Amino acid sequence: MLFIKRYKSTKIMLADFIGYTALMINLYSMSTKGEYKLRLFSLVANVFYIFYGVLISATPVVIGCTIAVFLHTYHLKKLWTKKYIND
Repeated sequence: MLFIKRYKSTKIMLADFIGYTALMINLYSMSTKGEYKLRLFSLVANVFYIFYGVLISATPVVIGCTIAVFLHTYHLKKLWTKKYIND
């Protein structure tokens, strides 16, 4: 029984750590200059949020962040190709 309590406690601590890491990355992304950096750091933060959502069994978080990952990836690809077309 003690092992199960310890496992749940460790899982909660891991989930909290991942959630706070995602929050810090997301806040940092909002302080960066330029759309490319903002989207890149937001993409990384959303990947962390997906792991967080899985750990806490929050389906809306997983779905929302998965959509955000696809949107950020699409816009990053557009910015990347636009940069090389203009060079």
